[in-house]
Amino acid sequence: MLAQAVRRLLFAIPTLLAIVAAAFVLMHLAPGGPFTKERQMPPEIERRLLAEYKLDLPIHEQLGHYILGLVQGDLGPSMTYKDKDVVDIIAEGAPTSAILGLSAMALALLVGGGLGVMAALRQNKAQDYVVMALAIAGVCLPPLVVGPLMQLFFGVQWGILPSQGLHRDEFGLIYLILPVATLSLPLIAIVSRLMRASMIEALRSNAIRTARAKGLPEAQVIWRHALPIAMLPIVSYAGPALAGVMAGSFVIETVFQLPGIGKQFVLAAQQRDYTLVMGVVLIYSFLIIVLNLAADLVYRVLDPRSRTP
Repeated sequence: MLAQAVRRLLFAIPTLLAIVAAAFVLMHLAPGGPFTKERQMPPEIERRLLAEYKLDLPIHEQLGHYILGLVQGDLGPSMTYKDKDVVDIIAEGAPTSAILGLSAMALALLVGGGLGVMAALRQNKAQDYVVMALAIAGVCLPPLVVGPLMQLFFGVQWGILPSQGLHRDEFGLIYLILPVATLSLPLIAIVSRLMRASMIEALRSNAIRTARAKGLPEAQVIWRHALPIAMLPIVSYAGPALAGVMAGSFVIETVFQLPGIGKQFVLAAQQRDYTLVMGVVLIYSFLIIVLNLAADLVYRVLDPRSRTP
């Protein structure tokens, strides 16, 4: 299994390079540029800026310089934030986005998984209908709507929780409760629906029929035999979903004024900060590859049938 994981990571290098090249070309083909402002700057200054960031070279030469720096671990300087490297900017926002994403996914797996199991065990009963109704509502209500509503009630009217911002010098976790809850709601809805369908299918499988025929207690049949089978679709979903939320949510970070990667990415794209956009794209692509690999490894642990000699 370790050898296969190493091979997958090695094969991921060409994939990352292809993603970098495609994103680099698309960013440079987009209209505008990092130095295209409302106020026209003198042509001489603009030429100097373009030469400093090698934007006066043909695009294939720019890409070559960028990949050469990338191999050396240099993501380049930001084109809009003065005296700041892309690595420093991402390092400032990564902890907030990572904590937010990990917390939301953990809450989704815990709550959504539990609701899905309960709905499957009470199929076509009141509990099942309630869980499915909540799941549909969670999918239909976007965070852009849920976030301000939570701010209004919990932060403004009731004054229970802070409505926005992140103060690291105080008890910072309390400022993440509303953002994590808002971000996790659609994830909980999806996980509960996946778990319900998967658990129902697992309970109808021959393996569970055999376990019951042996006279095993129902609790042992459910938790030791049916649940690992039912977790397989959840594992497959959790890998790319976790990469998405850890790379930052622009909506959540904007609504709650959190200094995360998602907010930086959108602002960088609007300002045509090529190097910062490329840095975030690279981080997101790397997370997708690594977390998909981790999901495959967990899948093999849960399902021995997927293991290859």
